[in-house]
Amino acid sequence: MRWVKSGTAAFRKMLAEAGMRGTTESSKVAAAVAGILSRVRAEGDAALAEYTLRFDGFDPGRKGFAVPRREMDAAWRRVSADLKASLSLAASRIETFHASQSQAGYTVEMPGAVLGQRVMPVARAGVYVPGGKAAYPSTLLMNSIPARVAGVGEIVAACAAPGGKIPDVVLAAARIAGVSEIYRIGGAQAIAALAFGTESVPRVDVIAGPGNAYVTEAKRQVFGVVGIDMLAGPSELVVLADDSAKASYVAADLLSQAEHDEDAFVALVTDSGRLSREVKMELVRQASKLPRREIVAASLARARGFLVGDVKEGIGVVNDIAPEHLSLMVENPWSVLERIRNAGTVFLGACSPVAVGDYLAGINHTLPTGGAARFSSPLGVADFLKRMNVVSYQIRALTADAPHVVRLAGKEGLTAHAQAVLERIKGEA
Repeated sequence: MRWVKSGTAAFRKMLAEAGMRGTTESSKVAAAVAGILSRVRAEGDAALAEYTLRFDGFDPGRKGFAVPRREMDAAWRRVSADLKASLSLAASRIETFHASQSQAGYTVEMPGAVLGQRVMPVARAGVYVPGGKAAYPSTLLMNSIPARVAGVGEIVAACAAPGGKIPDVVLAAARIAGVSEIYRIGGAQAIAALAFGTESVPRVDVIAGPGNAYVTEAKRQVFGVVGIDMLAGPSELVVLADDSAKASYVAADLLSQAEHDEDAFVALVTDSGRLSREVKMELVRQASKLPRREIVAASLARARGFLVGDVKEGIGVVNDIAPEHLSLMVENPWSVLERIRNAGTVFLGACSPVAVGDYLAGINHTLPTGGAARFSSPLGVADFLKRMNVVSYQIRALTADAPHVVRLAGKEGLTAHAQAVLERIKGEA
């Protein structure tokens, strides 16, 4: 972890770099993804099968893209009762939390007219579940259940499946979440299939779920053809701590996010020199016991430490970084929360580790990264809803508004707009 001190040029430079971490683009990745999208859109299953065989070593021509119901049932039987209980509890918590996000339409009445907005779910949602380095049943739950709460009629999942194998625990989560179908496809080609549709994979209206750089770039390129939740990057955590924090807790949380992958972003912002030194030692001690030591080491090599003058200055640093996860290990976390503007999820106090949010608390762990918390929000029910405006005028309201519509249309040179109003007034007179 590299440390910089408040008031120095190095501090300002590192903070600026942290704030711009989500802007890096790779022309190589963009070009590769564009080619994949183009081929899947034009060739459908044939291209999808070729890419699946090339990248995942699995020929869907023999076993099919979709996981048969019998395989899901067999996986369910193999999963232990304890694990089923944990998955079910997590699903229940997620559903309870997101149920409060449901939205209703509304109407506004004015003399001679009724205006309104209808709120309705999209017809079909696609959920992307990463695979490869680990199994992510929590991601399937987090992305599928809000869609179900929204009232989406059909939820399909695409899961990276090296060798054609999806972990039993992911299939069990799909069953609990009420997923209609799960497909053994991953990468940019999976996003293409969900966005455009193929002979075997239905086109969806919204795609949700995180992935690697190729998946994220694919979502960027198909946006507009299909809705997406967000452009999620590597996992992030910033800990804002004062001298009251326990170094072992701070280090444990930093490591919990560092172990996701080599590109994870973790940072500590503190006004305590003592804490900074103790956290450094704790990171070494705890990391040595982790099975993913190499990934953790690569991530920590990029970690950042900001030594600030006081907590107030630290709040400013946090808001500039706008992290995915923010842990407030300070003496009065609720007071500090009032001044936090930019973060995906905030964890308050010593006994609120990020891990509970990742799995069981019920909040969604699909969160804005790369500084996007400045303008976007966690995944939720709203991502699977759309709104439709409704306008109903009677002639008296149209007559009253006509001069204004005609005047504004004239200013924009849109004569037919004005005529569409005047024709009705003449016809109803």
